[in-house]
Order: sequence, then C-alpha cells, then structure tokens
Amino acid sequence: MRIVVIDGQGGGFGRTLIEKLRAGGYTGEILAVGTNAAATSAMMKAGASAGATGENAVIVNARRADVIAGPMGIVIANSMMGECSPAMALAVADSSARKVLIPVSKCGVQIGGLPELPLSEYIADAARRILSLV
Repeated sequence: MRIVVIDGQGGGFGRTLIEKLRAGGYTGEILAVGTNAAATSAMMKAGASAGATGENAVIVNARRADVIAGPMGIVIANSMMGECSPAMALAVADSSARKVLIPVSKCGVQIGGLPELPLSEYIADAARRILSLV
C-alpha cells in the first residue's frame, strides 16, 4: 500500500502524521510530497520512505497513491497561502486514492458538525484512520 502525505509551508502536519504512522507500527511505503523543499525535508526527517517536491510531484504521485493524507487545503485551489495550485488540488481530488484530510481553519473552510479539537487530536485521528485502511 502506498501512502502519500502531502503538506506545505513548514511540513508540520505531514511530519507529525508520519511520526504517528510509524509509531503505530506502519512499516510500508510512505511518500512525502511537499509543496516546497522545507515541507518535504521535515517529512523525510519524520521517517518517510522517499520524498518529492512541487506541483508535478503532487500530480504524478496522486495518481499512484492508495491513500492520500494531508491538511484539508490540498483539495482547495490556491489554499495554503497559495502553495496549493489549482492543478495540485484537482490531482488530489481526482485521484482514486482514499483521502484522509485534516481539518484546518487556516484554509478558510469550516466543517459543520465537526467538533473543535486541538490540531494534535485531528492528526492522531487521521493516523488511526489510515492505519485502519492498511
């Protein structure tokens, strides 16, 4: 199973998620795809199997993924302070992979019916959901 974790800015969401997946016992392939080099580097340090950076990396690896995980902004064009291009958002949304998205209010979207929790709890829940898929 190929898990693709996509993140931008400093890569903190992706880094924490990868750490939780590894701590949860997942030893399979985790590909870190950053919208910038800093995000990719942070995720690689967390234990990703391989890493790639940029719009084309998102597009190519979204097609190959079994599971895509990251902040909610990865499916919203021009989100993440402009780091998520329309082509990236479309590639993720159009992928046949299962998607596990972490709600982040910085993306400018509120999800009705979702309780306000600390970000660490959202990330822990995302890790549990991914581990249940694999």
